Amino acid sequence: MADDAPPAAAWLPPGTFQHRIAVVTGGGTGLGLEVSRGLAQLGATVVIASRNRENHAGLLEEAERRGWSVEAEACDVREPKQVATLAEAVLARHGRVDLLVNNAAGNFVCPAERLSPNAWRAVLGIVLDGTFYVSQAFGKAMIEARSGSILNVIATYAWTGMAGVVHSASAKAGVLAMTRTLAAEWARHGIRVNAIAPGPFESEGAAANLWPNDEVRRHIEAGIPLQRFATTGEVAAQCLHLLAPVSEYLTGECLVIDGGGTLPRPLWEAGQRLKRKAGPEPGSASGP
Repeated sequence: MADDAPPAAAWLPPGTFQHRIAVVTGGGTGLGLEVSRGLAQLGATVVIASRNRENHAGLLEEAERRGWSVEAEACDVREPKQVATLAEAVLARHGRVDLLVNNAAGNFVCPAERLSPNAWRAVLGIVLDGTFYVSQAFGKAMIEARSGSILNVIATYAWTGMAGVVHSASAKAGVLAMTRTLAAEWARHGIRVNAIAPGPFESEGAAANLWPNDEVRRHIEAGIPLQRFATTGEVAAQCLHLLAPVSEYLTGECLVIDGGGTLPRPLWEAGQRLKRKAGPEPGSASGP
């Protein structure tokens, strides 16, 4: 594999997704881009979908250069009619969809008391509504084919909560519940539905919205036991693993990849020697 080939694809055999049709929302930037590159490198025909066509250009150019099969469609996942049009177009060209990655998202930090209704609705619309609309549209085709795998990208604060992201945390929590519900409901049709919950990882969009300066970044890193952010390739590799045949018996699960960030915080610093307060020795009698 060439040095600039998708690092996420290095961990699975060549041709792992040969002859598979994959749809990735938000597939032209960030994590979605790396997942799309990995799927294409491993043989899938990949359809990326996002609102901004400008985000498609980079991957389309790379695909032409490398001989990958990649297509792009403009779609605002908040709009059911646009999602229906996307599904109709993909199914008309390919007849089926084998893999779906719900990656489209929106997020920014804002105290709950200052969050406007429009801002709340925008994030809930993309993350929660959009994930359902897209899953339903392509899920119908998967039910007919009695086969398919859906992967939803969420975040660890879906169950821990986090100050400043009440809109995103609420939406991601809904997607986690949706993941498990659809997994239970559609298993009889041969459809797997899983989620992945990354902690902080290298991403231009997240950096601009969530850790806009080095001081904030260092503060976040200090709370991660592995003391660093994940690379986008590391997260994308786990996405590919969940979609691959090796995970065919896995459904309704959420894989956490956060460097230990959601583990309980220590009661004391590592290596610190604790001094007890003066008092009775353990096991000694006590009384007046």
